[in-house]
Amino acid sequence: MDLTRKRQAYRVVSAQLVVTLIATVVLLFPGWVYALSGFAGGLIATAANAAFAIGVFVHFRAQEPGKLLGHFYRAELVKLVLTALLFAGVFICFDPLSPGALFGVYVLVQITPMLVAHVLT
Repeated sequence: MDLTRKRQAYRVVSAQLVVTLIATVVLLFPGWVYALSGFAGGLIATAANAAFAIGVFVHFRAQEPGKLLGHFYRAELVKLVLTALLFAGVFICFDPLSPGALFGVYVLVQITPMLVAHVLT
């Protein structure tokens, strides 16, 4: 894998984790249920995107574009399945849950790569 792409993927996932932690701290003020729900949403997004980055960029070879496309499809499928399983687990395991905080932080963390990519370029 190209070292530049590896660093960029690491920065994006790290930024998502930082946004998750900041949102969790902010959500502590309304209450721990909101903070825990937001933390779960942020971790779901971060874990799924980290799995995607690993699936695509671990075996990245620019000389093999056909294989790269296959890695993208496979990694996206893994990301979707992992996201669904993690959301199901949160809804099953968390009794007091704030869906607004859960999905709000999830969406916030999902848009973080756009912001990071804009800053890095």
